[in-house]
Amino acid sequence: MGSRLTIAGRELAGLRAEKTILLAIGIQLFIAAFSSFLVVGLVSMYDPGAIDAAEIEVAASGDAVDGLERAAAEVERVGVTTYADAGAARRAFDRNAADAVVVADRVDAGGDGGGDRIAVRVTAPDATVETTVIVVQLREALRAYELDERRDRAAYLTESPLPLPDRTGSSPYFTFTYTVLIPVLVFLPVFVSGSLVVDSITEEIDEGTLELLRVAPVTLGEIVDGKALAAVAIAPAQALLWLLLLRANGTPVANVPAILTLMTALTALVVALAVAISALAPDRRAAQFLYSIGVLALFGGATAMVGGPANAVARLAIDSADATTTALVVAYAGIATVAYAGVRRIVAANGFDR
Repeated sequence: MGSRLTIAGRELAGLRAEKTILLAIGIQLFIAAFSSFLVVGLVSMYDPGAIDAAEIEVAASGDAVDGLERAAAEVERVGVTTYADAGAARRAFDRNAADAVVVADRVDAGGDGGGDRIAVRVTAPDATVETTVIVVQLREALRAYELDERRDRAAYLTESPLPLPDRTGSSPYFTFTYTVLIPVLVFLPVFVSGSLVVDSITEEIDEGTLELLRVAPVTLGEIVDGKALAAVAIAPAQALLWLLLLRANGTPVANVPAILTLMTALTALVVALAVAISALAPDRRAAQFLYSIGVLALFGGATAMVGGPANAVARLAIDSADATTTALVVAYAGIATVAYAGVRRIVAANGFDR
């Protein structure tokens, strides 16, 4: 075990020369340390409707504008001014008297009055900072308009339409933090560790230092174990630091030991993949390319699963995990152990061929 620890310490000491790795760790540290204020800006991109927008003024026209006015009255920070025709509304928009133009007209669908359709044409500023805010506010007003029309036209329907899903009322900040931010901070160290192993092994092969290591009283298996140990060890250490910083910023995270167990298992699995790729493609560029493709395929496929790693981490973090989630954590740990043991045995027996 002493030789493995020596090699692992050598690998950790060499991290100071890996500027790309240090930059990735620094970015994660910044996000975790300032998450309470960064999440506001991130949520505005993740869910623009979550931001508190300023009041907007809409220039409206058309023979169905009355319904739009009633619907807009139900939405905060949206004011509607009606104009005689679409041209007058657009002129008001051109002279900055309105933030957007909405023209709502009834279109005969060939049935009775209840079967008429309403066509809505919206004009908003093009490629400006305020465009997103205006579009989000208009979306809320048009959604309210649609719901009003559904209720008014219910008597004309021969079949009941699909019901609209109920609004959950959950905070977008809560959703973003636990379904996006925490999984990202937990899994980024996993990718970094695998990349570190690929760089370490291929660099040893390119520079010929791997043969020098084999002259020492260590086996090839011990060399691989030492490199893997260093890569696997730094991942949960980073994740624990990120989670502690999130907690210091007011974001509680439950089941931290289980989360660290899951991400350590995934790190071991990714490290096994990195070792296998380094054995198959000792060239550094080719190995990094294959590693990137392999990791994308691995996590992309896992994301499509109901009990994917991101879903498991989110459920553990909000303390809503059930027996299935616990079983998945154990299963990932078992898969990672078998995968690394298999790759390690193959490499120890066959070595790294050029």
